[in-house]
Amino acid sequence: MPRRGRSRRGCAVGQSGREAAMSLRGSFRRAGARIGVWSYRRTNGRAMTSRSAPKVLLLTTPGRHSGEPRSTCVAFLESDGGYVVWGTASGARRDPHWFRNLRAAGGAEVQILERRFFATAEEYAGAEREAVWNDLVLARVPGVRRYAAKAGRTIPVAILRPTTRPPERATT
Repeated sequence: MPRRGRSRRGCAVGQSGREAAMSLRGSFRRAGARIGVWSYRRTNGRAMTSRSAPKVLLLTTPGRHSGEPRSTCVAFLESDGGYVVWGTASGARRDPHWFRNLRAAGGAEVQILERRFFATAEEYAGAEREAVWNDLVLARVPGVRRYAAKAGRTIPVAILRPTTRPPERATT
């Protein structure tokens, strides 16, 4: 039976120092995300605004496996009567969980400063995605380019369109 617990270095038994460091970074990232959500709710997003950075919204989607509400802060740009969001996950190799949840749900509850509303989500694909990515996202937030290069994948882009009722869960 394999040993469980921690080694003297504080790593899980059988885990290398590098794996432990990556796990620790993930823990800090998750804690930072929770603090960001708490701060957004507490200040109605006022603590998340600046003139130089893109605006930030609070996105709440049902977890695609649990169905439990999952909230995260997401950068956005206003366009065509909606809010464009993109999932770089800071250059991770996989799409962020929030984007996968959004894709599965087909929409979300959104908060922008004090304003709360439901929105449907439409993921861009093909030439339309390329146009929005290049002409809007990269043109207005050029720093995102480094995350896209680091990720080595196509960064998903979607538009959130306000609606009067909660979106129905997408079927796959």
